[in-house]
Amino acid sequence: MVSSVIISTAVVIVTSTMMMMLFSLAKAISSPSSSTDEAEALRSTGWWNSTSAHCHWDGVYCNNAGRVTGIALNGSGKELGELSKLEFSSFPSLVELNLCACGLNGSIPHQIGTLTQLTVLSLHDNNLTGEIPLSLANLTQLLYLTLCSNPLHGSIPPEIGKMKNLIFLDLGYSNLIGVIPSSFGNLTTLTTLYLDGNQISGLIPPQIGKMKNLKSLLLSHNGLHGPIPPEIGEMKNLNKLNLGYNNLTGVIPSSFGNLTNMNSLSFRGNQISGFIPLEIWYLLNLSYLDLSENQISGFIPEEIVNLKKLSHLDMSNNLISGKIPSQLGNLKEVKYFNLSHNNLSGTIPYSISSNYNKWTLIDLSNNRLEGQTRAPVEAFGHNKGLCGEIKGRPRCKKRHQITLIIVVSLSTTLLLSIAILGFLFHKRRIRKNQLLETTKVKNGDLFSIWDFDGVIAYQDIIQATEDFDIKYCIGTGGYGSVYRAQLPSGKVVALKKLHGWERGDPTYLKSFENEVQMLTRIRHRNIVKLHGFCLHKRCMFLVYKYMEKGSLYCMLRDEVEAVELDWIKRVNVVKSIANALSYMHHDCDLPIIHRDISSNNILLDSKLEAFVSDFGTARLLDNDSSNRTLLVGTYGYIAPELAYTMVVTEKCDIYSFGMVALET
Repeated sequence: MVSSVIISTAVVIVTSTMMMMLFSLAKAISSPSSSTDEAEALRSTGWWNSTSAHCHWDGVYCNNAGRVTGIALNGSGKELGELSKLEFSSFPSLVELNLCACGLNGSIPHQIGTLTQLTVLSLHDNNLTGEIPLSLANLTQLLYLTLCSNPLHGSIPPEIGKMKNLIFLDLGYSNLIGVIPSSFGNLTTLTTLYLDGNQISGLIPPQIGKMKNLKSLLLSHNGLHGPIPPEIGEMKNLNKLNLGYNNLTGVIPSSFGNLTNMNSLSFRGNQISGFIPLEIWYLLNLSYLDLSENQISGFIPEEIVNLKKLSHLDMSNNLISGKIPSQLGNLKEVKYFNLSHNNLSGTIPYSISSNYNKWTLIDLSNNRLEGQTRAPVEAFGHNKGLCGEIKGRPRCKKRHQITLIIVVSLSTTLLLSIAILGFLFHKRRIRKNQLLETTKVKNGDLFSIWDFDGVIAYQDIIQATEDFDIKYCIGTGGYGSVYRAQLPSGKVVALKKLHGWERGDPTYLKSFENEVQMLTRIRHRNIVKLHGFCLHKRCMFLVYKYMEKGSLYCMLRDEVEAVELDWIKRVNVVKSIANALSYMHHDCDLPIIHRDISSNNILLDSKLEAFVSDFGTARLLDNDSSNRTLLVGTYGYIAPELAYTMVVTEKCDIYSFGMVALET
């Protein structure tokens, strides 16, 4: 009896052990792939050609257990082909997938929803087609999602509203249609939402007002219609709002007065009517305001003087009437000032007419202004009541009468006649000297040309490039095209010229103005030198020292030229960049943060000495400010913490510098 019990117990134990082994085997077969399987899955894509351990491949990152946690090939220059080559189910530990600007095509596979640990998904600037898969809603840990600049189609899945951990969402310029899902109101942790440049229609859902942490909202260049929801006024952390170029109607809600953190506000190109609510003029942090191309009426109140930080004001092409408040000329930060094509009347305040040249652009044309002014016709043209001593404008009657009286009086007095003759003789001598100097300057040094006579410099440049003929174009930058020009003196310069369509875009114009402002205040041997600039609504360009070897990015990727850049020269390139950043961060009155340090923005001269360029996104670091910013720069070089904190510091440049140093 006892022996049978022992035998039975042994059978049970053996059976249990075998069951556990079978269970473990079944679990191993059905469990996520091993590190070896991950390596095979990566190799099968054809994106890498290496025999070393996969954790050491470019753009592959692993944890201590050897499992792949990150795939980042952004900026690698590879043409990856179809995204479906990547077997997503083989990477259960993946937290970052960054394949932006990698030549991806085809659709986004629904299997991407198996990457349940993913926190960063960046597929922007590719050729991905098809619809956004509903399986993205499975990525509940996702913080950062960018699909912008892809030729997708279809609507935005409402299921995205379930991704409640999202902080950054960019679906801009992706050919999307349909409406903005009301479920977006559930994304209460979101700080950035870009849906601009699509074909989205319908109303702006009022539920969007629930996104209390949102700081930047871009809905421009779509087909949205209807009124602006007053619920947007509840988003008190909002600092940038662009609703431009839609079909929005109605009035600007007075609730916008609650947006006290607002820095940039644009309603450009809609059908908004009514008065501008008085509350707008109490948004004390506002630096950019664009209300142009609407049907806004009423007048400009004196309260506009409250906007001490305002640098860009565009209210053109509206129905605004009344007088221009004299306080407007006291706004010291304003550089762009456009009130053209309205019904403004009265005289131009002295604070504006006497200081018109302090603005980068001022345009009060096509109104009903009157009185005397010395400003150019281009700035104040098509105002029938204006007069002055400027060609193309009628002379003021009162001044004309005084001139006649003076001429008659002088003709009766011999002494005064002699004085006039002496004055004329002296003036003739001065003009003769000017003509001689003009001839010398026209074919002389660039500094003289620019400082003495901008017209002559402009003519030299137009002739040297045959009016910016494409055969002189040597490349393109973050904005505009770059031309090579040889002046009559033999000096060769580089010209960065804004395209016609860019001149009408506030973003590109602001980058242009910012680059001028930054480069005119700094001087360093390793920062590209700005010789001059032309800022006119018909033609805008910057004049730089010409860099014979082009960008560091291009040189590193040219097999022939890369040999010339030996180890010693590469070390010197890194030192030069470090010297420039040290100067910008520590030797300026206020630290300057470049925000876009990348190999594309490092230029090399004939001696392979490096120069930091492209200051379009640079900004001053103010210790008395929060220094919050938008996410700008070149992906792959941006400090990761910037995407979460949106606070710019010197460390952002240092991270980018480190990436360039590794690349070099």
